[in-house]
Amino acid sequence: MLRVKRVYESKEVGDGVRILVDRLWPRGLRSAEAGIDEWMKDVAPSDELRKWFAHDPEKWPEFKRRYTQELADPQKAALLKRIAKSAASGNVTLIYAAKDTEHNNARVLEELISRAAKDA
Repeated sequence: MLRVKRVYESKEVGDGVRILVDRLWPRGLRSAEAGIDEWMKDVAPSDELRKWFAHDPEKWPEFKRRYTQELADPQKAALLKRIAKSAASGNVTLIYAAKDTEHNNARVLEELISRAAKDA
């Protein structure tokens, strides 16, 4: 099972493996508090894309398109397959820091990984 959760929310047993999918470490949070099992910076948007998007909901459709294009890179695609495989056998929670719970990179990852799991 694949879930998405903000890093500032409490860790729960049902979270399973918690994977931070942001390029930058969350502000004001120590690693012990975050409860992160793995930090996958490589599946985060590039710095250029992250800065361009700046969490502007008006740019959301174009952000999704550009980010999906970045994730088509074979190395990144392999990481997504690894997440999908883990989610097929247990709980995996994609962790992000953005305040916007609907317009963030973890939501794009969730959509892509879920779609890939259905096609498999």
